[in-house]
Amino acid sequence: MKDLPNFIRRPEIRIESKPLAGSDISVLLGIPGSGLVGSIALSYMMDQLKFDQIGGVIHEDFPPFAMMQNGVINTPMRIYQKENFAAVVADFPLHPALCYWLAKDLLDWLSQFSVKEVVSIAGIVTNEPEKRVFGVATTTEVLERIKESTLILPMGSISGIPASILSECKIRNIPGIGLLGETINAPDPRAAAAAITVLNKIYGLNLDTGPLIEQATEIEAAMHRISEEIQTTDVLQKKEQLPMYG
Repeated sequence: MKDLPNFIRRPEIRIESKPLAGSDISVLLGIPGSGLVGSIALSYMMDQLKFDQIGGVIHEDFPPFAMMQNGVINTPMRIYQKENFAAVVADFPLHPALCYWLAKDLLDWLSQFSVKEVVSIAGIVTNEPEKRVFGVATTTEVLERIKESTLILPMGSISGIPASILSECKIRNIPGIGLLGETINAPDPRAAAAAITVLNKIYGLNLDTGPLIEQATEIEAAMHRISEEIQTTDVLQKKEQLPMYG
């Protein structure tokens, strides 16, 4: 059989993992996007609660990229679990063409287990200072769980992997929640801390966001220094370009 053109070719997605253990599991997703909000928030949560890695996801169209630590490499997308929480995290943003197939195959795999809900944590760029968290859900009943701790927008849209995941949850009648942290288009631990605060309220956790706020302060100070250096360089370059008379 002749190879199919790329635009209709079915991507090969492999999920190699131990089964999710237990029942009523809340599955949290943090895929790099605006402000890296989901990635930072979930990485922090997993570090604080000591999640165990149980598997990984491989895709033929993932970039040829793998993180390593102390000489040991890891898969670019991984699955973790701690008691009745599971987490799916990645080290790179997903190309839009991959979002549908990944959402479908991931939900196919999750459907084998006792999943209570799927929560996608991401960022939404507003360039406002408040660091609010906007909430969306697959049904009005699910929305009730988050309406006291998030800002519910009357109208709008989401895109990327959060949209694909929540759409897949919608058609499968799996409760789905989207937490969108207000962010700038740069790594934003402060927005991630706001998302963690919402998770604390939803799940009765007691995660301290202090270290994330400290990290945000350090990043903001570094960005301020870089900005000042750029401005100084720009002024010097303009002076050098002034015409000489006499």
